[in-house]
Amino acid sequence: MSRFSRLASKFQSNFALTAFPIGLYCIYVLNSTVHSDGELVKRQKMTMGTVGWTPSVSKQPKLTNVTPKQPVFTRGEVSKHNSKDKGIWVTYQNAVYDITSFVDIHPGGEKILLAAGQAIDPFWAVFSIHGSAETKALLEGYRIGDLMPQDEDPTYKDHKEPLGLAQMFANEPVRHPSLIVRSSRPCNAEAPPDALLKYRVTPNELHFVRNHLPVPNIDPESFKLEIEGPGVDDISLDLETLKKLPKTSVEVTLQCAGNRRNEMHQVRPVKGLLWTGGAISNAVWTGVRLRDVLEHVGVKLPDPTADHYPEEMAHVCFSGAEGYGASIPIEKALDPRGDVLLAYEMNGEPIPRDHGYPLRAVVPGHVAARSVKWVSKIALSEDESQSHWQQQDYKGFNPSRTLENSDYSQSESIQELPVQSAVLDPQPGQTVRPLNGKLNVRGYAIAGGGRAINRVDVSVDGGKTWTDAQLMKPNQPRDKSWAWTQWEAQVSVPRDTTELDIVCKAVDSSYNTQPDTFNGIYNARGVLNSAWQHIKTSIDKF
Repeated sequence: MSRFSRLASKFQSNFALTAFPIGLYCIYVLNSTVHSDGELVKRQKMTMGTVGWTPSVSKQPKLTNVTPKQPVFTRGEVSKHNSKDKGIWVTYQNAVYDITSFVDIHPGGEKILLAAGQAIDPFWAVFSIHGSAETKALLEGYRIGDLMPQDEDPTYKDHKEPLGLAQMFANEPVRHPSLIVRSSRPCNAEAPPDALLKYRVTPNELHFVRNHLPVPNIDPESFKLEIEGPGVDDISLDLETLKKLPKTSVEVTLQCAGNRRNEMHQVRPVKGLLWTGGAISNAVWTGVRLRDVLEHVGVKLPDPTADHYPEEMAHVCFSGAEGYGASIPIEKALDPRGDVLLAYEMNGEPIPRDHGYPLRAVVPGHVAARSVKWVSKIALSEDESQSHWQQQDYKGFNPSRTLENSDYSQSESIQELPVQSAVLDPQPGQTVRPLNGKLNVRGYAIAGGGRAINRVDVSVDGGKTWTDAQLMKPNQPRDKSWAWTQWEAQVSVPRDTTELDIVCKAVDSSYNTQPDTFNGIYNARGVLNSAWQHIKTSIDKF
């Protein structure tokens, strides 16, 4: 059991545990019982940890737009409280908070100071982990008054973006203009369809980008990888030591859990970046096997044929230098054929900063969310990572669940992905011209868990009739097909047809196939979008 879990268990009969993440860290606060009117009585104990742990709170206070009999402050008054000497005030929605005492005990205090005297709304809009009820409940404990309405505030003016927010992203890498940006801060961008078609191995600069926080700027000379677990005492390895271990290269396709989310969103609204089909890319990753690193530092690797591994090492938790974290089951991590890497090269070059320089985890066959970038710590644990993104994200629910009534603690974390395919050419809305009654359709297919692609079926009439696609498979064993299969099909177009409904569906080596609609796989988070893709096009007769 982790020390935070033990701490929570020790106090659960008398206290409620909450987390307040700002910047890259959290303070975990054990609160005494809460009055029926929602007012927190007192804070009993505080302890420190990384961003993302958000256990439940009993009777959470709710934020209100305006609370009667509260002092009212102008924006000008708030802006004066921007240092420890003057006090650190922030606003959120229509309320004012004095977080001075919180900053004093917070290990990431400098990050919080970026919002001093300003609204934290823009920061929280970027870092969605702050949207939890637990975070808002704890913030409410620091409330000192209300913010004067804009039309009554003589100090109000159209404020520009907070300078602090710009500072957080001041060191972002330069990105290729062909990337299709879905959010700029943090950067999330799709690979362009023509690049996914043209290259089997996606060029580094055109590989899709998925960031949850600002990109860290890490000095490789001072970089250390910390490792902890049973039989391992405070071990850290520098990059040069890692590079002396046996070197391995593996071709791996990484796909975001939300790839093709926009299609599910068209059926029913979902939460998340509205990716089309470009949140996926293929690369050759070079580094050292995770199992070799763990063996090097003295971890006694269990017998892979045993029915059960030791409980104290059921999961391998990765922590990124920027604050992100995730974990994978020990069975995947230690599988000699699982090919889990700690990679330092991407397509024969040092990994670009956007993709994890100087070191990242690469977990083939699993959702890209588990391939933690800028990995700085590895821990073997009996529990999954307590990161927000392992505990409160990247999980699926039944179609009737909403974001409000989805219990993340009762849902399994996404690891392997379902079989998937997508059309890259033609694109939606494009006017096409068949040649000799045939239309050339191209795309990709990928299955989770290393399963190979057996077949891709392509239709131009919405799934009434089908054509087998020609497959360009990776040169990998059927149980280690970590890279995508690109495909191409010459499909007959009926005479006098004016519009096409192009559909593709893949079948993997276990004969899993894609569902025909999103109805049965809909989930409010918009993940695992594996239903048939429909591409509507019109025909140019001339």
